[in-house]
Amino acid sequence: MTDHDSPRPPHEAESERLDERKATVLRAVVSSYIETAQPVGSGHVARAPGVTVSPATVRNDMAVLEAEGYLHQPHTSAGRVPTDKGYRFFVDRIDSGTSLAAADSRQVRSFFAEAHGELEQMLADTSQLLSDLTRYAAVVVGPPTEAAIVRSVQVVGLSPRVALVVVVLSNGAVDKHTLEFDDDLDDAVIAAAGGWLAQHLTGETLASASRVLAEHDRRPAGHADALDAVVRVALGVLADQHSQADHVYIGGASRMASAFDAVDTVSKVLKILEQQYVVVTLLHDVVDRGLQVAIGTETGMAPLADCSVVVSPYEVEGELVGTIGVLGPTRMNYPQALAAVAVVSQRLGHHLREA
Repeated sequence: MTDHDSPRPPHEAESERLDERKATVLRAVVSSYIETAQPVGSGHVARAPGVTVSPATVRNDMAVLEAEGYLHQPHTSAGRVPTDKGYRFFVDRIDSGTSLAAADSRQVRSFFAEAHGELEQMLADTSQLLSDLTRYAAVVVGPPTEAAIVRSVQVVGLSPRVALVVVVLSNGAVDKHTLEFDDDLDDAVIAAAGGWLAQHLTGETLASASRVLAEHDRRPAGHADALDAVVRVALGVLADQHSQADHVYIGGASRMASAFDAVDTVSKVLKILEQQYVVVTLLHDVVDRGLQVAIGTETGMAPLADCSVVVSPYEVEGELVGTIGVLGPTRMNYPQALAAVAVVSQRLGHHLREA
C-alpha cells in the first residue's frame, strides 16, 4: 500500500540518507502529531517506542531534521511538526501489511454482504462507508456508463403519453429514463418498442445507441409511426448518456469542518468538493502519477495545501473502471486510511463483478 513501485520524487533520494536513528525520531514525531495535533517535544519523543537515546540526543536529531526540511517549528518555544517532506518519508515506509482493525473489517464485510439495488445508491453508500471508516471526506467515482455492456432493456408504460425505459448494464448500473410523447400509445406499441430495443442493444455498449439510432433513421419506409416514435425517443435519450460526466459520490464532507482549525481552509476544501470535475481530475491525476497518496502541495491544488489524498482504482473483470479515495488533513492517519481505501476498493470491484 505504499508508493515504492512508482517513480520517486527528487527529494526521496535525499531522504534515503537518513540514518536509522533519525528515521525513528521522525516516525515518532509524525505518529505523535497525527494522534494529538500538538507540536511534539524531544522529551515526548525520547519516551516513544523504538527510541533508545536521551532527550538531548533526540533534540539534536530534531534540529537536524528541521534543517533538512522534514520538521518545522511553529513557535520558538514549541515542539516540532512534520512538513510535507516529513509526511512523505513516513508514508513511503508504512508497512504494506497494515490491515484494518477487526471491527472495521467486519463493518466492510457486512456492508457488501447487504449491498443490493441500484448502482448509484450503492456507490453513494460506499462513499459514506469509507468516510465512516476513516473519519474523512470520501469520494467514489462511478464506472463510466458508455463502456458498459447492455444486459437487458425494457420499456414500461406509465400513462398514455409517458413511458419509462430501463437499461441494466454490465457494470451493475440500472439506467432509468422517462420518455414523453405527443400522442397516446397503447401497451402493444410499448411492448413492441421494448422488444426492438432489446434486440438491437443487448450485448452492445451504451455508446452504441448513437449508431443504432443512425441505422434506425436509415431504415426503409413503412415502419409503424407509433413504434417509430418510441424507439427514436428512447435511442435519443440513451445516446446522450455516453457524453455525460463521471458520476461522483461524496460522503462525509461535513467532517472537514472538524479536521482543520482555520475556517478559511474548511471553506476552500468544501468548495473543491462541490466541483465534481475538479475532484475527478484530482483523483485521476494522482493515480496517473503512480501514487496512492498525494500530500499537501503534491495534490497540485493550492486550496488543498493543507490536505492529503489517499486513492485507489477499483477493477471489474480486470479492467479499471473507477476510483475511490479519502481527503483529509495532512496529519491524517495514513496507515488506517491506506488500509481502508485498499480493502473497500477491492471489495467494491468484487461486488460489481458478482452483480
